[in-house]
Amino acid sequence: MEYLFVGVGGIVGAITRYGISRWTGQRWSGEFPLATFIINSTGSFVLGFLYICFSTGTNLFFLKDLTTIGFLGAYTTYSTFSFEIINLLEDKDTKVAITYFSLSIVLGLILAFFGMSLAQYLLGVL
Repeated sequence: MEYLFVGVGGIVGAITRYGISRWTGQRWSGEFPLATFIINSTGSFVLGFLYICFSTGTNLFFLKDLTTIGFLGAYTTYSTFSFEIINLLEDKDTKVAITYFSLSIVLGLILAFFGMSLAQYLLGVL
């Protein structure tokens, strides 16, 4: 059954990522890879949030495979992140590449922390 949950989550995550990429591409023409930046940043926040939810013994544990492995595994993308940095460096957009890399790592860590903090706060209140 867990394979089914991972598969369903993966389908939804891939479609969501594709939709955000298309939507962002229609509105952003800059060199900075905004779509992947948004996707990986929001994925970090959601994973931080879910990590706390699932590790505190909530009754949501049955959704873990669907959301973390399936959805977020297909939604976030390290390979595209890496490829975009290489392309920026090959195109001599060094400043954009360094900015993209640095912001992605730092913001990803900050948002994961905020996601964890929000989950701890909400679970403490509920």
